[in-house]
Amino acid sequence: MPSSSPPTSSVRASSRCSDTPADVGASARAERQPFLNNEEAARFLNLSPRTLEKHRVIGDGPRFRKLGRRIVYAVGDLEAWADARACESTSDPQYAPKR
Repeated sequence: MPSSSPPTSSVRASSRCSDTPADVGASARAERQPFLNNEEAARFLNLSPRTLEKHRVIGDGPRFRKLGRRIVYAVGDLEAWADARACESTSDPQYAPKR
């Protein structure tokens, strides 16, 4: 005798929000927080925290703020820094890595 209720697996799948990308959590946190610490900013840019620290020391990184002993980055500054490094092709003059 066929059951009229759907299988539990389809009920679970339909209760999940499937149209949400996996990285929405990071952008949602960034929208709630005006400033990100070094680890959060590195995660936002998909870099290692150490790479972001090196960029800061060299002076080639995104703008940052020093609040007391803490280093923080504004989300807008991170996005602007990443956008300034956008390239159309490998022949773009800014594509050549700095040495």
